[in-house]
Amino acid sequence: MAIYFSSENTNFDLKGKMKVKKWITDIIKAQGQKVGDISYVFCDDDYLIQVNREYLDHDTYTDIITFDYVEGKIVSGDILISVDRVKENAQLFNTTFEQELHRVIIHGILHLLGQADKSDEDAAMMRKKEEAALALWNSMN
Repeated sequence: MAIYFSSENTNFDLKGKMKVKKWITDIIKAQGQKVGDISYVFCDDDYLIQVNREYLDHDTYTDIITFDYVEGKIVSGDILISVDRVKENAQLFNTTFEQELHRVIIHGILHLLGQADKSDEDAAMMRKKEEAALALWNSMN
């Protein structure tokens, strides 16, 4: 049971991996769950849209795709993040790349913890949980 980081079609390398792993683990444990195997793949837009088309039948760019393999209280999944989208969204939302990247990293975990974001109400709750997780991240640094 571990958290893994890799990249596809990009030379992006996440900084502070051990601290990020601890943060993710703390968020999961705070929900009474346990860390299973969680794999993050950082990629470019081309890679992620291909996955989106192939597995989800969506023909749109996105910043994140989460594949949920949760079993009971064991949180497992594959989380694919487009570094291109994160960079663009950071500019769009007037924040730093790092802050937006951490928001997206935890967004995937929140999905694995059962938080939806399709309705306006669910999206508002997701944003609230993201902000709480980011506050924890910022307190760790």
